[in-house]
Amino acid sequence: METQAAVLSHTAHPRPYTGSRPLRLETVQLDEPGPGELLVAIDAAGVCHSDLSVVDGTRRRPTPMALGHEATGTVKAVGDFVTDVAEGARVVLIFVPSCGLCGQCTGGRPAQCRNGARANAEGSLLSGARRLQHAGVSLHHHLGVSGFARHAVVDRRSAVVIDDDVPAPIAAMFGCAVLTGVGAVINTADVRPGESTVVIGLGGVGLAAVLGARLAHAHPIIALDPVPAKRDLALELGATIALDPADTAALADLLPTGAEVTIEAAGRIPALELAWSLTRPGGRTVSVGLPDPSQRLALPVTDLIGQGRTLLGSYLGDAVPQRDIPRYLALWRAGKLPVELLLTGTRPLAEINEALEDLASGQVVRQVLLP
Repeated sequence: METQAAVLSHTAHPRPYTGSRPLRLETVQLDEPGPGELLVAIDAAGVCHSDLSVVDGTRRRPTPMALGHEATGTVKAVGDFVTDVAEGARVVLIFVPSCGLCGQCTGGRPAQCRNGARANAEGSLLSGARRLQHAGVSLHHHLGVSGFARHAVVDRRSAVVIDDDVPAPIAAMFGCAVLTGVGAVINTADVRPGESTVVIGLGGVGLAAVLGARLAHAHPIIALDPVPAKRDLALELGATIALDPADTAALADLLPTGAEVTIEAAGRIPALELAWSLTRPGGRTVSVGLPDPSQRLALPVTDLIGQGRTLLGSYLGDAVPQRDIPRYLALWRAGKLPVELLLTGTRPLAEINEALEDLASGQVVRQVLLP
């Protein structure tokens, strides 16, 4: 079938993206779903820094690629051997497909699935197949989703079935921002009631971490970002106090012995160094942001050992998506996880480059594209 998708022909495009226009909305050929796969009509797709990092070359992915990894849609057809999903079902798409068989999956950490990681690095579906072509050339899939499109073929294991009551722009954010940010607090850091928690970097993932900290009854919750509007939003979401990270005097007064948990969601080494410096002896530092792979972190080893501190990486919030998305949606329905406050706005898919530029400017939280 023919559909439309936002195609990235090569990486390392210069800003402003409204001028260089790295993504082009193309008419592409999309194969029918193969065994164990779904054809999904995309209803909404969030624009995330992980998309931006492919465009600017920070995260190296094979090209040409149909971009987009945070999306929701409606199942239009199912491949052979799919017995638990019907046409018409609504799904949230997951950017780490899990095979269910490798050591990471059977050990309860599907976000670290070896076969999913291989497929994502190769730009294929979990089976190794590619279902997209443009002008006779095979297109790579972005993290098994390729959600900046009108339709996508995905592996069944890249989809979580949801109820019909969730608006599409809200549902899309559960595929990355919510799973990653809330999960970093609940699953990775295992924040307990009354634990002091700092969140550094208030994009979609960082603000979702603030929501997760409130959900875990952390106290105080200290949110750090240089953008005043994001600090204001963090307070609305439940932060106890929000500061510019450059305000070192205020941080020293608030945390004379450091915080029990710090969450770094900025994707910058200085932010991770700050998170480490704000963690008290015996505390936990969690890194969620994805910096350039060439960057290195240097820490005093005596702090790690002598102070009994822990440094944790968190990918996809250490989520088990088939378990966690229904749980988080139930909390959203109950008013305990107001994810809608993360939504800066919606815009048509044709404005993808404008959305990328607004994201790169640092002034928006979550924009959602509507095909």
